[in-house]
Formats: sequence, structure tokens, C-alpha cells
Amino acid sequence: MQPRPRFPGLDGAIAVAVAIGLTELLAGLSAAVPSAIASVGSVVVDYSPPVVKDIAIGTLGTADKGALAIGTVVVAVLIGVVIGRLSVKRFWIAIAAFGLFALLGVGVQLDQPGAEPLYVLVATPFAALAGLGTLRLLYRLDASARLEDPTDGRVGDNSKRRFIAVATGAGVGAAAAMAVGRAQIIRRSEADRLATGLPTSDNPLAAPETAHDFQLEGLTPIIQHEPDFYRIDTALIVPIVDTDSWTLRVHGLVEEEVVFSFDDIAGMEQHDRFVTLSCVSNEVGGDLVGNARWQGVMLTDLLDMARPLDTAGQIVPRSVDGWAAGFPIEAAYDGREPIVAVGMNGVPLPRKHGYPARLVVPGLYGYVSATKWLSEIELTTWDGFDSYWVPRGWAKEGPIKTQSRIDRPRNGQTVSEGVYTVAGVAWAPNRGIARVEVQLDEGEWQEAELSDPLSDDAWVQWKVDVDFPVGAHRLRVRATDGTGDTQPEQPMPPRPDGATGWHVIAVGTAEA
Repeated sequence: MQPRPRFPGLDGAIAVAVAIGLTELLAGLSAAVPSAIASVGSVVVDYSPPVVKDIAIGTLGTADKGALAIGTVVVAVLIGVVIGRLSVKRFWIAIAAFGLFALLGVGVQLDQPGAEPLYVLVATPFAALAGLGTLRLLYRLDASARLEDPTDGRVGDNSKRRFIAVATGAGVGAAAAMAVGRAQIIRRSEADRLATGLPTSDNPLAAPETAHDFQLEGLTPIIQHEPDFYRIDTALIVPIVDTDSWTLRVHGLVEEEVVFSFDDIAGMEQHDRFVTLSCVSNEVGGDLVGNARWQGVMLTDLLDMARPLDTAGQIVPRSVDGWAAGFPIEAAYDGREPIVAVGMNGVPLPRKHGYPARLVVPGLYGYVSATKWLSEIELTTWDGFDSYWVPRGWAKEGPIKTQSRIDRPRNGQTVSEGVYTVAGVAWAPNRGIARVEVQLDEGEWQEAELSDPLSDDAWVQWKVDVDFPVGAHRLRVRATDGTGDTQPEQPMPPRPDGATGWHVIAVGTAEA
């Protein structure tokens, strides 16, 4: 009778971790091998129901990518536990499972940008075989630990110690391989980004001055830098793009297809733009919005070289990972001046924000326009294509709605009795902000002082002195844009085309 395992499932979990760690290490050693974690995560993102994505963004915000990456590894390891338990007496189950892992891994990796089939077909099966070999070794050590020599009880103890030592070493090695691989992937990308540099702007903008930024404690700065600038996208792990091989293709309903290299883009006239971007998932008072100085080339300059046909009604920008947005072609030519950006706040685009190039379209939510890691721009008819989020329940057109937010005091904060400077930000890209008003309880609306606007496409700061009596209070804010429209009071959720409503917070006041 075969003895029961001392460590049921542990050997399978470690074996799967070894396989995953090796794939990540090999991805770090060669740009031709995509990260297995990223590849699997991309499939999870693409096929998750819209409600799951909404919950992830609403609950985790910019941490949703890290949570999904960790979750992918955890689920894989838990599957390893099941494999380990099922394969104790039937090792063919482990062979079949790791073979299936290899096939699925190759399939999803080959669909990733930059993947070289030969490298993937060697690397991923090798990692799976290494995991399977680790499982076999641990099985044997575990079996030895379970056998007792009637003449010497120390034999079982020695085998047990060997099992623990090998299992621990394999687990630590798997974790180290993942860490080294990920660090190498990031290092390779950062080296390319810094070596490429940022072209000199032909139309530079001066840095914000005191009139643009009130610099109050707790008030969001007028310009947000990485890592404070929000990030929402479907990329589980940031795509690694080599500028030497990167191209931007403009095609579709055009007279002549054109392809630009990074050197072509860098050699064109460069423009600076202060533009506020916002995610359509941003709740009233939320922080999925940010303002930056972007540098790049005019989108219309690129389109004009391709000469769009009269039948073209939609611009469809695509990322290197296949993600696509879509917006009316009129938005490129109505004066808002969208750019293909290569710089952010005076440095090359950070990897998380689209290096080497991304699209910045003032006045449109990111889900219909702000494509990162841009690789192509297709012109098609308005009805000829629905972008990534449209079939998932979001509106096809996504103009950013007028919004205002209270930054200080924070919701639930207690302030001292008397005058306190309430402050925040307000935005209505492509229209500008004309007025911001604040109301304490049911009192009169007080008009706030606005910072000097950096542009009609950028948010402004506002501040106003409010006299707080002792007690519990409600504070709310509303903004009026440059066209004279005041944001509506009625609260509406982000889906399908952006949240509405006044930001309302509770404030307590204590005696001075």
C-alpha cells in the first residue's frame, strides 16, 4: 500500500511556480519572448464581463493591474495544488496538464506584440518541462520521506529534510526568476527610452507660474507628474516597445497609406500642449483625471499626408497590443488640435503612459481617444467599426463632461471654527472653465477665485474662503464651462458616457 503524501499539493504548486518563473526570466533575457503573466492576463482582461472590469477599476483604481498580475500567479499556483494532488498515483495527469499549459502559453504569447514564434516555441515548452521535472523530483523526495526504515528511523527524517530543502530552493528560485525577469524587462525598456531622448519642441510653453497654481496644502498641483498621474488601460503589464523597430501606420479610407518611423515623428514640427485627460469611469469627485504638458506632432499633419477620403468618418487608433479606440474625424479638424505625443512634462513618455507615442485628443474621454503605445491609425466609416469599450456597454461618443472637485477639506475632515480656504480643481477640456461656485449647507452660493488657465484644454484650480460655524456641515461645488453651461446637479453613474452631479462632502467644525 502506497503511503499518504506528507505534503499533498505543495509539490504541484512549486512546480507551476518554477514554470512561470522561468517564462518570466526568459522574457527578461529576450524581447522576442513575451511575459507569460502578461499574455494570460491580456486574455483575462479581454474576456472578462464589463461589470467585472467596472468593479476592478472602481475598487482598485490604478492598482487593478498589479492585483490582476498577482491574481494570475495565485490562480496558477492553486491549479498546481490540484495537479499535485491528482497526480500522486497518476503522473500522466501532470504530463497532460503541463503539456496543456505549454500549448495555451504558446498560443497567447504568439498573439502579443514583438513575439518571435521560434523563440516562443522553444522557451515556453522548456519552462513547462522544467516545471514537470521539478514536480517529478519532489514526488520522489516526498515518497522517500514517507517510507520508514524499520532498522533506522532517521532515514525518513533525512528524506523529509531533503524534500523541504529542495522545495524551498525551488520556490525561492521561482520567485527570484520572476523578479529578475521583470526587472530586466523594465531595465531594457527604460534604457531604450532614455537613450532615445525627447526632440526639442518647436513651440515650447512656459512652465506654470504662481498665477496658475495656488500651491495650497491638500490642493492637487496644476501639473501632475508620474507616478501621480492616473493610469487606466487594459494592459496587464506595460508593453515593451523598441523605437528602432516601431512604426506608426496611417491607412484605411485614405488616398495613400503612409508609415512613419520614430525618427520621422521626432523630425517633424513639435508642439507643446497643456491638456487634461479623464477616464470615463471617473466618479464625481474621483481622481481618474490629470493634467500634463504634452509634446508631439499634430495629428492633422499625419492625416494630411495620407489624405483622408470624403467617406472617412471615424479615426481608429490602435495600440501595439491590439487595443483600439474610435472618434469622429471632425474632432481632428475642429480646432482642438490633437497630437501624437512623444513627451510628457518635458521628458520622453513614461512607459506606463504610452512610450514611445500616444494620442492626446482634448475634450474626449480616454476610452474613445487616448490610445497608448500607438502603432496605427485607421480611417473608416462611423458605422464601420466599434472601438474596444463600445460593445461592452459604453457610448460610442465620449465628450468629457464639465466637472469640479473639492480637494480641501477632505470628506469627513474636521476643521477649526471660522474662515477656512476651500479649494479644488475644475475641468471642461475644449471649453474651459468660466466660473466655480461653492455652497455651505443651504446657504448662498459663493463664487470662487480661479487660477489663470494654462489653456482651455487644461483644468484650473479654484479657492474660496468659507466661514464655518461649529457643527456638522455639507459642502458642495459646481462649475460653469466656457459655453455658459453649468454642470447638472442630478447624479448619474459613469456608464455609459461619464458621471454627472455636484461633488458633495461632509465637514465637521470644532471650536477654535
